[in-house]
Amino acid sequence: MSSDQTKPEDITDEAPVLFSQQGGVGQIVLNRPRALNALDLDMVDMMMAQLTSWEADPSIKVITIEGAGEKAFCAGGDIRGLYDARQVDDEEMLDAFYRREYHLNHYIAHYPKPYIALMDGITMGGGVGVSIHGRFKVVTERTLFAMPETGIGFFPDVGGGYFLPRCPGKIGMYLGLTGARINAADCLYAGLATHGVKSDDIDALKAALVNASFDQDAQVVVEDVLSRFSEAFDDAPLATMRDAIDRTFAGDSVVAIFEALEREDSDFGSKTRDILIGKSPSALCVSFEQIRQGSDLPLADVLNMEFRLSQRMVGKPDLFEGVRAVIIDKDHAPKWQHGDIGQVDPREIAEYFEPLPADKELNL
Repeated sequence: MSSDQTKPEDITDEAPVLFSQQGGVGQIVLNRPRALNALDLDMVDMMMAQLTSWEADPSIKVITIEGAGEKAFCAGGDIRGLYDARQVDDEEMLDAFYRREYHLNHYIAHYPKPYIALMDGITMGGGVGVSIHGRFKVVTERTLFAMPETGIGFFPDVGGGYFLPRCPGKIGMYLGLTGARINAADCLYAGLATHGVKSDDIDALKAALVNASFDQDAQVVVEDVLSRFSEAFDDAPLATMRDAIDRTFAGDSVVAIFEALEREDSDFGSKTRDILIGKSPSALCVSFEQIRQGSDLPLADVLNMEFRLSQRMVGKPDLFEGVRAVIIDKDHAPKWQHGDIGQVDPREIAEYFEPLPADKELNL
């Protein structure tokens, strides 16, 4: 696939991930445009195998990853597939998906060659996992970034416990609990992206990488190419909300956050409180603790923790009620296990974080 002749939206091959080499560039295209390139286990396994092969290939200098179609980089994990696995009690599948996905996230974070994610379009959940851990994260005016998991009774996984608390102030806690959708300027402001590039310039950027001479350090070459295409975006909405976010999300519990939002007496306070009321109360509490604990942990330890959370969550009713309400029936009226945040027992939340049996741990 010639990066300067064939656009991702033109791809019709049936393989869910396409791999090619142009010059010194190993190119990955997530190729499920009708599913907004949602990530399933086959795609995870294909990427892991190809990245491992390319790591050992001296002709491959850098990696790019993008999504096929005009709408999404990758809108998340294949939640429908996981829902179906739960319906038939396929515990092996529920273990394998998260285990192998988190291994891939960790591998990308430590990949020895420059890894460039072109986050042109919707980038959520599992799509964040295969982009944000790479060295270079490129957003465009079409980028729509979110970690919306609390709305389906889950938590912001794929390393959310690592990258969210490392955002400025309390922005990460705000994003993780509310699932707020943010744009390119916000991503750059929050440290969730490294470069902003116009969508129309992505093909030229890829061509410049293909035509680059990698006779010096590849990372330096990539930095130079990206700097040539980088654009300034409008002011970040998160910047204007920063004081209110830091003020209201600084509490030591989800209950304290609700109380602070009630005291805020502003559109931000009332709207944000209404958003949180619609989320799974237990998922909010798990996510709060995940982000709090993750602030002091290396990525491997965060992913080990998140694997424990994933295996406990898939056995709870809220995740599958949330998927039913949002993905299956689309009535957007989930009936959560707990009626409100005050009904959540802290001892119940603590159990999510307990170690799994030794042979079930992720062990990164």
